[in-house]
Amino acid sequence: MDHHPKFEGFRFIGDKRTQLVYDLTTWEDDDVVNELVDAGVGLGFGPDTLDEARNRGYTLATPGKKRMLRTPRS
Repeated sequence: MDHHPKFEGFRFIGDKRTQLVYDLTTWEDDDVVNELVDAGVGLGFGPDTLDEARNRGYTLATPGKKRMLRTPRS
């Protein structure tokens, strides 16, 4: 997928509501990332690695994986 302009410098984007992280180099569904940006619940990681996302409690998203939407804390 093409990187969203807000997250063009990031490979991994996290969803604060579900604690799922999306790898933009392999993720195919643009609608999911656009919805994260529109809702204001997207999160970039620094350093931009999967290990950093996991350190913060995020799990790698896979197509079809669902989690309960929760209200983001920040």
